[in-house]
Amino acid sequence: MSQFIDLRSDTVTRPTPEMRRAMAEAEVGDDVYREDPTVNRLEQRAAEIIGKEAALFVPTGSMGNTIGIKVNTEHGQEVICDARAHILDWELSMTAWFSGCLVRTVETSDGILDWDRIQRKIRAFGPHNAPTSLIEVENSHNMAGGTIYTVQNLHEIYTRAHENGIKVHMDGARIFNAATAAGLPARDFAACADTVMFCLSKGLGAPAGSILAGPPDAIARARLYRKRLGGGMRQVGILAAAGLIALETMTLRLGEDHANARFLAESLGKLPGVTVSDAITNILMVDIAKTGLLAPEVSARLKAAGVLMNSNGPTVLRAVTHFDVSRADCERAVKVFGTVIR
Repeated sequence: MSQFIDLRSDTVTRPTPEMRRAMAEAEVGDDVYREDPTVNRLEQRAAEIIGKEAALFVPTGSMGNTIGIKVNTEHGQEVICDARAHILDWELSMTAWFSGCLVRTVETSDGILDWDRIQRKIRAFGPHNAPTSLIEVENSHNMAGGTIYTVQNLHEIYTRAHENGIKVHMDGARIFNAATAAGLPARDFAACADTVMFCLSKGLGAPAGSILAGPPDAIARARLYRKRLGGGMRQVGILAAAGLIALETMTLRLGEDHANARFLAESLGKLPGVTVSDAITNILMVDIAKTGLLAPEVSARLKAAGVLMNSNGPTVLRAVTHFDVSRADCERAVKVFGTVIR
């Protein structure tokens, strides 16, 4: 057990005892041959829950997004996304490297796109223009502090995109956090995208793995791209078993993480010189500019005192609540933070 209170990310969660038992007892086979029964059950159940016809188990969310973009585009086209999108800043330029597409960004204050801003960036095919073929939305939005779309906004983007011959891919790494915050089933968000990726790790606590879901023809091609990227795994039902528990049980407890994030936001926001983003889901941006301190320095001091919180720019730190952080941990983190900035 770590001696640290780890607020760096929900990627640090450890599998639950129930997951470990399921992994040890998992029925397995060769997934490349489509013979792993546990993976097959996971893909079927994931498709049902997210409201798509087919789904594919992939090792990581980055691979899921890479493949999702690939099946919706051709080389030499353009993809529109928010200027702080995960696919742009944190996935090694795979949209360019693997899909051969140019990313065209839209500046937003909260990571949430709307059709008015999107349509200004759309480019039609012509002698000088690469055509727009895909719009990518991120729900919830990581670097904007866990912000979420409304279904109405997503539906307008999806409808208008299709009217223009453009598809939509959703980076739903934390779509179940978004659904919990909105009080809606995740499928309501996913219905507004042609393909959707979501993680079984992060807030859902599985040790690894993500899902890409969409139409059967797209997922059939996605399976081949997964192989090209080295994601053709064998007896991977051991991981899929944990993923099934993540889907069925861990999605139901995300409200606890959101409540802890609200507690952190309210408590940290009372400290002198500290401003905290709204606690919409489980991600907070903690601005310490008015303290006169720098985020990397504060991050180092926090670590020395037993609290892990990464800097996210010169004067901003990012705090993420998750299954392995309790309310008592949050209370202690607030006390340590107050001491550090003083």
